[in-house]
Amino acid sequence: MSGSRIVLSGMVAGEPGQGGAAWAVLQYALGLRRLGHEVVLVEPVRGGGPIEPAAVTYMGAVAARFGLEHATLVDAGGESAPIPPARLRELVDGADLLLNVSGMLDRPELLDPIAIRAFLDLDPFFNQHWHLQGAEMGFVAHTHFVTVGAGLGGPGNEVPTLGLDWIETLPPVLLAEWPLAEEEPTLPFTTVGHWRSYGPIEHERRRYGLRAHSLRELIELPRRAPADFLLALGIDPSEREDLEALRAGGWGLCDPAEVAATPDAYRAFVRASTAEIGIAKEGYVRSGSGWFSDRSACYLASGRPVVAQDTGFGRCLPVGLGLLAFAGLDGAVAAVEEVLARPREHARAAREIAVDLLDSDRVLGRLLERLGAA
Repeated sequence: MSGSRIVLSGMVAGEPGQGGAAWAVLQYALGLRRLGHEVVLVEPVRGGGPIEPAAVTYMGAVAARFGLEHATLVDAGGESAPIPPARLRELVDGADLLLNVSGMLDRPELLDPIAIRAFLDLDPFFNQHWHLQGAEMGFVAHTHFVTVGAGLGGPGNEVPTLGLDWIETLPPVLLAEWPLAEEEPTLPFTTVGHWRSYGPIEHERRRYGLRAHSLRELIELPRRAPADFLLALGIDPSEREDLEALRAGGWGLCDPAEVAATPDAYRAFVRASTAEIGIAKEGYVRSGSGWFSDRSACYLASGRPVVAQDTGFGRCLPVGLGLLAFAGLDGAVAAVEEVLARPREHARAAREIAVDLLDSDRVLGRLLERLGAA
């Protein structure tokens, strides 16, 4: 389906100032365009509120920065901006495929005209359990189901399949936008993320929590490992006890709204880092979801090694050189020490993993084939 029109729905501008979240969607938009497809980026406004002028301005800036011709927000009433509703309907009516992150886009008039409608699960375990708890996730409106989880339905993976045939994929990274960082790093081990995003899930008397729960188990890492750590962490100032514990444990903290607010700032922060300390949501880890971060893909592409909390992603990615999986504090310390002992080898291997397995041409080309859209 070369030269087809693809509607992509995900979060880019509804909450301005989140460069990393924007990149998670941009990798798909820019990668699909590189393959010769026309991309229509549609972002539903969260919470049913009106379209804020600041979000329209930010969406316009991101679209202009990356040359995206069709990018718009749409609210619960069907109003859209900067693309008018009538024009948006025309674009959708001529589309061949929808990639819908977490089923965000739910307006029937924007879904029904598209024959292939793929639910794109970037949040395995949580999306499925929210559905089981009664939340309307929109699965029924889709014809195909895609996840960045690995091994769903297999041993060690607790993510419910819901009786659906899940297509597994890796997060794509557009290598032309994420070249190898040749310069020496100026930042220590880093990462970017939120302390909390939503509430934990309780299942069979076990908690499946967030990054907050995972980080609390690793508070002593800076005191144990021979390295410095800097978290660009979105955390509310009211979390005083946790903030004090992080600082007392030796973690450096900075505001992602200051260092990673735009896609360019986020990219610069990642590329200036020595390596990533990838801390996953507790739910990803405990469920053995196989989730792998689009953020970590950016570090790898930049030639910055990744030390990541083990979610089971070793089912689909090589682990040990360039990408190291750890479980628990002792495992994290050992992995950091290994990266510091052989920095050039790990940096070279990191880039190789991205080139061999995460290149958007490869990842998205294969995904389109499996969707019957190539």
